[in-house]
Amino acid sequence: MSISNPYLLAALGCGFTFLMTSLGAATIFFIRKDIKQDLQSVFLGFAAGVMIAASVWSLLIPAMEQAQALGMVAWLPAAGGFVLGAAFLLLLDHLLPHLHPGSEHPEGPSSSLKRTTMLVLAVTLHNIPEGMAVGVSFALSAQAGASVPLASAIALAIGIGLQNFPEGAAISLPLHKEGVSKSKAFLYGSFSGIVELIAGVATVAIAGTAVYILPWLLSFAAGAMMFVVAEDLIPEAHLNEHSHAGTFGVMLGFLVMMVMDVALG
Repeated sequence: MSISNPYLLAALGCGFTFLMTSLGAATIFFIRKDIKQDLQSVFLGFAAGVMIAASVWSLLIPAMEQAQALGMVAWLPAAGGFVLGAAFLLLLDHLLPHLHPGSEHPEGPSSSLKRTTMLVLAVTLHNIPEGMAVGVSFALSAQAGASVPLASAIALAIGIGLQNFPEGAAISLPLHKEGVSKSKAFLYGSFSGIVELIAGVATVAIAGTAVYILPWLLSFAAGAMMFVVAEDLIPEAHLNEHSHAGTFGVMLGFLVMMVMDVALG
């Protein structure tokens, strides 16, 4: 029996990405030493590569195909939504106090929040566009004659899930270094991914209001993800400037996501 309910599909897809975040956060119970900088660079680069490829093959190209099928100028919603998505993340970046792992100085407005809370907020910002991307892909795949087949939406969820594993570790390990117990670090790291489920289901609800908004939502998610890549992931992946580890991670992540999307889609 096939599942065609877009809410259920989005919940299942985002539930998988949330599970992968939780598994990554669980590494706090097994890793006794700090992860080497080169390995961190590979993980961050891999996440960036996955998100770049997903933005192109899973979001922007389907956005243009869907716009064309609806009789719209193909590039207009793709470009407009992309700019709006990046602007949305830029706004959140300025409005929410947050602290990136490995950084000493918080970003956003001055706040009395604990460093641990701001660490969680930083990863939460990353997860919003990822949840939106999975949600809108499943919403579109549930439509008749969709430009995004179900297999492609599943490939996107798998790709996002793969890069969520190191993201989960990237929040639980720094939290433990800040003095948080292992069990609390795991819970904080795990539940930082719950925003993906919320964003995914919310995006499906928005997509259900009008079919003409779907191309804009696809490109909006792409713009938001590319903002995260350019603002955080790639710079953090090259903290060790004399190593190519981050670059190799980007190339690998891009290749894996591209192959999955084309092969399954």
